[in-house]
Amino acid sequence: MSVPVGIQVIGTVVAGIVNMGVAWWLLNSIENICNIDALPASSPWTCPGDNVFFDASVIWGLVGPRRIFGNQGAYPALNWFFLMGAIAPIVVWMCHRAFPKVWWIPLINLPVLFGATSNMPPATTVNYTSWIVVGTIFNFFVFKYRKMWWKRYNYVLSAALDAGLAFMAVMLYFCLQLNNVQMDWWGTHGDNCPLATCPTAPGVFKDGCPSVYH
Repeated sequence: MSVPVGIQVIGTVVAGIVNMGVAWWLLNSIENICNIDALPASSPWTCPGDNVFFDASVIWGLVGPRRIFGNQGAYPALNWFFLMGAIAPIVVWMCHRAFPKVWWIPLINLPVLFGATSNMPPATTVNYTSWIVVGTIFNFFVFKYRKMWWKRYNYVLSAALDAGLAFMAVMLYFCLQLNNVQMDWWGTHGDNCPLATCPTAPGVFKDGCPSVYH
């Protein structure tokens, strides 16, 4: 086994053990974890990724796609995105052939653009704006005007940002969450849209939400 492969195997084993241990500890130490109805409004332990996976299982396994995306559902227009995903790369290729001197057309990466939208739940608009700002600064401006710095430090910076995020998450948990200290600011309010939890199916009503009749 080569050294790089061995390092990857060891890292995978260690990461799997640590992730499983931390998940098991959180599930047994945090009351009402993943229970949105029983948690305070600013709690970070709502498990958005798991809820999205559960909702997808309900849509595709219990309710059925026809009642969501078919002629019996409220979102049949989303099926047009399959056609858009098939045509869009051809459009970009044709634009590049027609305008070979336009520098920004080859930079259009449709798998990244379309694939990133699949993370929209649970990621919020705050996540996307921060990703765009950081990515633009370091992968466009720094790459263009300080390329030697980019070659030497870009991947180190990426790893440092990931490690800093993980470290801050652990530190905030031990310093604030364990002491029942809640942070109430606009960053903990989701998308700040009071209508995000309103039903969209016709004939389903909820207090404080607009009614959909057709």
